Amino acid sequence: MFVAFSQLPPTARIWIYQANRPFTNAEVALTEPELQRFAAEWTSHGRNLEASAAILHQQFLVIGLNEAVADASGCSIDASVRFVRLVEEKLGVELLEKSQLAFLVAGQVQLVDRRQLRQAVAEGQLTAETPYFDTTVAENGKLQHAWPAPAATTWLARYF
Repeated sequence: MFVAFSQLPPTARIWIYQANRPFTNAEVALTEPELQRFAAEWTSHGRNLEASAAILHQQFLVIGLNEAVADASGCSIDASVRFVRLVEEKLGVELLEKSQLAFLVAGQVQLVDRRQLRQAVAEGQLTAETPYFDTTVAENGKLQHAWPAPAATTWLARYF
């Protein structure tokens, strides 16, 4: 069953897939109905799941699941990854590749290659306060209230 992220509890599990480029407005409009359909039809061992799916900040495909209703099984998680791969193919975007980190710089999502992180910090392009989109966030409450978060409050703290 599809529900909006705002209707999922703070403890709902989430998966964040970062795109290698921004989604266009047309791509978001085309994809949103498919995201809602996926969430509405997503099941685990024949049980309907209370789930959400959305594109946030034109850069992230996020799937949420209220595990208080039903947990995701290995098969249902595999189904979600297959769905993400279909979105990749349809839009010509990479969502499963993890070499880029996303920051909010001057109101825009900026991707930085992991190998260039130390240099970007050393040059002052990124500071401890620069908002970072941590794709390891796993709970809806953090997504809703602390995402992006200052880089120094995330696993990136050691770089500052």
